[in-house]
Amino acid sequence: MVAIADSVPKAHSRFHFILDRRDVLGSLMVAPAILYVLLLVGVPFLMAVYYSMSAYTIYNPSWSFVGLSNFVDVVENPAFRQTLYNTFIFTFGSQILGLVLGKFGALLLLRPFPGRKFVRAIIILPWAVPIALATVAWQWMFDSLYSVINWTLIALGFITRANAPNWLGNPDLAMLSIIVVNAWRFFPFAIVIFLAGITAVPQDVIDAATVDGAGFWRKNYQIIVPMILPIVAIGLVFGIVFTFTDLSIVFLMTNGGPVGATSVLGFAGFQTGITSGDVSHGAAISLFMLPVLLVVVIFMLRFIRRREI
Repeated sequence: MVAIADSVPKAHSRFHFILDRRDVLGSLMVAPAILYVLLLVGVPFLMAVYYSMSAYTIYNPSWSFVGLSNFVDVVENPAFRQTLYNTFIFTFGSQILGLVLGKFGALLLLRPFPGRKFVRAIIILPWAVPIALATVAWQWMFDSLYSVINWTLIALGFITRANAPNWLGNPDLAMLSIIVVNAWRFFPFAIVIFLAGITAVPQDVIDAATVDGAGFWRKNYQIIVPMILPIVAIGLVFGIVFTFTDLSIVFLMTNGGPVGATSVLGFAGFQTGITSGDVSHGAAISLFMLPVLLVVVIFMLRFIRRREI
């Protein structure tokens, strides 16, 4: 008679059972991201706080505590107040323009037309093209002598060569120029956000509105927009944060000019702390972005929470 041996379960290590716990495994998975943020964001932030409360410069590297005097000096500087004003105009002006372009672009791409797939593929190019390359191209288009924009307006008869605008030499036009360039960079992201939100709206809701006699504008601005507002607000939060802390367009296109008309906080902090060597005041200028962005983000998140459906 043949005896069948019972199968003996293999012994598992204690480490194996630890990894079976969802809380432990989740912590291990998110740990690299947290470490990345701490090293590349947390450490520079603490260094900025450290330098902002000192008299540290590259010419006198000895550290001495001065408290909040650097912040007081920065706030009392009229150039800083103008820079703060420019930052708000640049940020919210470009975001509003980008959202408007993104909304109409999304509505256009939702309609069938020849070549729609190709247009959907190339519409992402402004977001994907390196900012240095794109800014150089825009700088050429806004050039005072060889501007293709001025040439087009002259050819269409809207202006004459004698009164052609100097886009980057006039303070108001220079601010408008960098707003247009940043909106051009942002609107593909806005199109993606609007496309994702509009396609997520239940078709039954739109059909019911159509049966009730709602037209194009009423369906869009009384039904679709309120339903996708939380999604759009999330995209707007990212756009505001990225734009408020950005200095690349200003640095490459106008260098803060003319006469500081396009200087923003990121550019001013870089010029003061790196170019001029006044590290303490440069760090103080950069830290002003934190409370402003914190207030904006908290307000937007509270707004999103109230609008959730």
